[in-house]
Amino acid sequence: MTDTTALVQRYLAAWNATDPAARREAIAAAFTPDARYVDPMADVRGHDGVDALIAGAQEQLAGLEFSPGEVLDAHHDVVRFTWHLGPAGNKDGEPVVIGFDVAEVAGDGRLERVHGFLDRVPG
Repeated sequence: MTDTTALVQRYLAAWNATDPAARREAIAAAFTPDARYVDPMADVRGHDGVDALIAGAQEQLAGLEFSPGEVLDAHHDVVRFTWHLGPAGNKDGEPVVIGFDVAEVAGDGRLERVHGFLDRVPG
């Protein structure tokens, strides 16, 4: 099994990379080429789909960044983890959004399927 902490860090780095070239590199490091990402607002496949999704989210969420949450657990080829979205650099503040993802890990240690859930969003 892959180092799950490092895998989640690579995943969040992709979501936080605002430079397009750096974001594509981070996506390639975290996701398999045919990866599928699904959450309540998206269903995309492949690096291009994930890149477009993240770029669009960054436009809507300017000034916010993702950080790891409290839950990180894994067994076999599955990892589950929480994440926070809040103001950039505000590590001690209350997150704006809290999410929970369950992901399948490929043999090469990258994500091949991510199922995202939004636990708390602004009302």
